[in-house]
Amino acid sequence: MELPVGQPAYVLHSRAYRETSALVDFLTPQGRLRAVMRRARGKAGSQVRPFVPLEVEFRGRGELKNVGRLDSVGVAAWLHGDALFSGLYLNELLIRLLPAEDPHPVVFEHYAATLQALAAGRPLEPLLRAFEWRLLDELGYAFALDHDVNGEPLAVDGLYRLQVDAGLERVYLLQPGLFNGAELLAMADADWEIPGALSAAKRLMRQALAVHLGGRPLVSRELFRKR
Repeated sequence: MELPVGQPAYVLHSRAYRETSALVDFLTPQGRLRAVMRRARGKAGSQVRPFVPLEVEFRGRGELKNVGRLDSVGVAAWLHGDALFSGLYLNELLIRLLPAEDPHPVVFEHYAATLQALAAGRPLEPLLRAFEWRLLDELGYAFALDHDVNGEPLAVDGLYRLQVDAGLERVYLLQPGLFNGAELLAMADADWEIPGALSAAKRLMRQALAVHLGGRPLVSRELFRKR
């Protein structure tokens, strides 16, 4: 995979590697890249933190790259409180779901915009739901929110359940975990003024993501619960 010199990047996660190096997961327009950063405990190492827009030169053709050059660019997203936990949640989703070296420039752009919106104090839940949906869509896991599995338009007063591998199936008997048509249509239009739409969207995204996360809980979600 040929990598351009000095491409935009964000740090998703880093950990100590050998005596003075760090093993870093980056998000770039070219996908998620893992690279070794030498002398990570010096001045350059202070830049290896999440939510800082970077320009990074990657070297090497294997799956594990080396960081040749790293510079901060633009304005960092300073996140605090719930916004910080939300940012860590986005990072963990990307590490868990985004295949290595699989280019997704739209995901990169949406991630950068979401960080700035979090830093600006925008409401968290709509931002998180929009990011989850965009990620599912880019990875090919999305489904229609305005039609059921048979191609029929959703009925406002209908009840639906999610078949993760197919889409929304209309049901006629009450059972746990159902979604009503009004909520789903509100999600399709990102109309969060409809009562219950945001909480239903959170349930729907959890169901949609769970199968792709492989049953292993998200650390960031557990940390958020313990606050």
